Amino acid sequence: QVQVVESGGGLVQPGGSLRLSCTVSGNHFDIWYIEWHRQAPGNRRDMVASITNAGSTHYADSVQGRFTITSSNDKTTAYLQMNSLKPEDTAIYYCNLNSPYSSLNYWGQGTQVTVSS
Repeated sequence: QVQVVESGGGLVQPGGSLRLSCTVSGNHFDIWYIEWHRQAPGNRRDMVASITNAGSTHYADSVQGRFTITSSNDKTTAYLQMNSLKPEDTAIYYCNLNSPYSSLNYWGQGTQVTVSS
């Protein structure tokens, strides 16, 4: 059974940093992506960063240069380092595991990030 669990959200002042973690268990994909998405109230859920099993990364323009996605050596955990945070980064951040060769995908429960003074 696949489980995706996020942690690390919280309240931070503008300009501050947070690191989110996404721990995946039961990953049965040989080729996979781990993606971070976020959703603010009244907005759609958008992807902000992704990493593949091969280590390739991709970022949304809005976070390029401020956010960094990495994975642990055993590839069970993906991290999202968020620097120079802005109030517009406030959202619930969700982690998603998926594969380009499967219709299956798995979501975590989300973690709240609030950027405010």
